[in-house]
Amino acid sequence: MTTLLLNLRQVPDDEAEEVRALLEEHQIPFYETAPSLWGISFGGIWLSNPDDKEKAKALVNDYQQERARNQRLRYQQARQEGTAPTLPQRLREQPLRALGILIAVTALLAVTLVPFLTLG
Repeated sequence: MTTLLLNLRQVPDDEAEEVRALLEEHQIPFYETAPSLWGISFGGIWLSNPDDKEKAKALVNDYQQERARNQRLRYQQARQEGTAPTLPQRLREQPLRALGILIAVTALLAVTLVPFLTLG
């Protein structure tokens, strides 16, 4: 029976590619399912042989811990250099998105609070 090793939902392409390379390097047979057209399933990397599950999980866990450590170091370095994106920078980069979110939050608060404010 096949075993899901990695759900590809919100997994960056470079991470998925590195996991594939890691499995190939250690000669662990796997296959991949594609994401669905409607976004219900995002695909995954599956192990063909369930006996490889423990070895593959250990490899992927070690890889993900190392990747997380590297990403944290890169972020800290970017903050020290002043190149890490800040909230004002992101708002300036996508003003329509920021405005849309502000309108949505305001509408949600209005719909939620108006019934209580008009009781008296």
